[in-house]
Amino acid sequence: MALFRRRKTSGGASPGRPANRADLEHLENFVRTRPGVEAFIEPQTTVTETTVILIADDGEWTRRRIDSPENARRFAHRLAIPIYDVRLVGYPQRMRDFNERRKRRPELY
Repeated sequence: MALFRRRKTSGGASPGRPANRADLEHLENFVRTRPGVEAFIEPQTTVTETTVILIADDGEWTRRRIDSPENARRFAHRLAIPIYDVRLVGYPQRMRDFNERRKRRPELY
């Protein structure tokens, strides 16, 4: 009996929920409701699928699954926002500052 046998996927990531319309709607709403949003592609890992993280001018951010890096680029192009590969440029300082503010004052967020 194979109780602990795992299914393998072609990319190495564990099978999870694929990106769906609700994910894209959330991302679109974030872009529409915040100034200066930039997109960052986060690569697929052995634990997570490919994701896109959106970061606003004040450092507020949100992350959702996306089907592929190419679809992330199409999404950003459609919404006319810049997109970067996080492996090449890293995360902006404003995101780290936002996370620090949120840690110090969680009641505000």
